[in-house]
Amino acid sequence: MKKILHLAPVCVLLFAAGLMTAEPLRAQVEETESSVPALIAFHDIIYPIWHTAYPEKNYADLRSYAPEVKSLAEKIYAAQLPGILRDKEAKWKEGVAEFKKAVDDYAAASSGTDDGALLQAAEVLHARYEMLVRIVRPILKEMDDFHKVLYIIYHKDLPDKDYAKIKASAPELVTKAEAVMTATLPARLEPKKEDFKASATALYKASKALAKIVETQTGPPVDAAVENVHAKYQDLVKVFE
Repeated sequence: MKKILHLAPVCVLLFAAGLMTAEPLRAQVEETESSVPALIAFHDIIYPIWHTAYPEKNYADLRSYAPEVKSLAEKIYAAQLPGILRDKEAKWKEGVAEFKKAVDDYAAASSGTDDGALLQAAEVLHARYEMLVRIVRPILKEMDDFHKVLYIIYHKDLPDKDYAKIKASAPELVTKAEAVMTATLPARLEPKKEDFKASATALYKASKALAKIVETQTGPPVDAAVENVHAKYQDLVKVFE
């Protein structure tokens, strides 16, 4: 019995240590997810508006949705982008401002008697919501997968000068870069195919160069190689802007 009692504090400490280890990992995963929960939640109301009430011209339902639209929209106004989307902060703020105007216009139209204005407000609300979704949605899954690895290297390991972690992540970065290079663009992006191929190839070569350098070196050569990969990734993103 005494032995069991002596073990109890140890178990508690081990459990607490597990929680302490899990928290940073959970935070890191959340920071690298290209997702805004409040934006996803708003889909629950925009779906019946756009796919049922709007095409059926059900004005009563359109008006009844106004309070929920306002409530869910306010969570979007207050939402913070995850770290991996920090480069989209300016576009996000512009998009949220336009979305807020659409929400206010929808509320005004819902409280009025002009059914035509209500339909138009619903259409604009849907368009502004879709614009926000496009801002945070990854262009390609392969690019998002690559960016998740690069984000940790560039924003965590490089500032910490943790070359061991950069070395450990480099092979995965090369694998993800190769997947980007061989990815198939959706039909709507076909006109950008050649530019995409050139930028994706440059990204792959930069990732390979980093993996080779970090095998035997640390310090400025690795810093420069990481910066080059980051620059090549930004060039790839600009292809779709």
